[in-house]
Amino acid sequence: MNKFLSSSLGKKVVMACTGLFLILFLVEHLYTNLLLFAGDGGEAFNEASHSMVHSIIIRIVEIFLFIAIILHVIQAIYLTGENAKARPVKYARFKVSETSSWFSRNMGITGSVILFFIVVHLYNFFVPYRITGEVGPDGHETLSQEVAEALANPWYALLYFVSICFLAFHLNHGFRSAFHTLGANNKKYEPILKIAATGLALALWLGFAAFPVLFFVSDRIGFDLLNWNM
Repeated sequence: MNKFLSSSLGKKVVMACTGLFLILFLVEHLYTNLLLFAGDGGEAFNEASHSMVHSIIIRIVEIFLFIAIILHVIQAIYLTGENAKARPVKYARFKVSETSSWFSRNMGITGSVILFFIVVHLYNFFVPYRITGEVGPDGHETLSQEVAEALANPWYALLYFVSICFLAFHLNHGFRSAFHTLGANNKKYEPILKIAATGLALALWLGFAAFPVLFFVSDRIGFDLLNWNM
């Protein structure tokens, strides 16, 4: 097992599995975030977030999530370096843009942007909510209020939106690559896999991109998005 995991194929399998696990987290995270649009002052979102914090199952999943992120990044760095060493010089002279997209050739770049956003995102929300207690039931403002204020900031809203765009392109290629690595590379089902990957990436992009756009715009026009239904 150790020999397999240390091999190039083993690292690709680990990267594929952690990537798919992170996609599942994104789907769940989007569902929870959509509660911000309930118009109830953020109560549903706050309650859902509070419940997850006190759920032992979620806490265990959270540990696996952080491990998955770290492993995914480590394997990505290793495989990127390995591929760069193995690639012949003459390869760079070919018109690779004719056979592959920029995003498929630069997963490392898109992944780096996403990683930077994750760090900033954790600093803005995870730290004050889960560590310092500045935000939450015992803090000076609720988590939903903190989200609304952060997304009203033009720089953070822009970073959020750009990162989600990069995430969508990253997922579109990464989703297919993960299944190819795990053996689902039958040409018969390739069109279905391609449609599924594009559909998933588009759905997650539409869902997550809505937050910086709607919260930023609503703040500029003076509309209280958290309390629209009250």
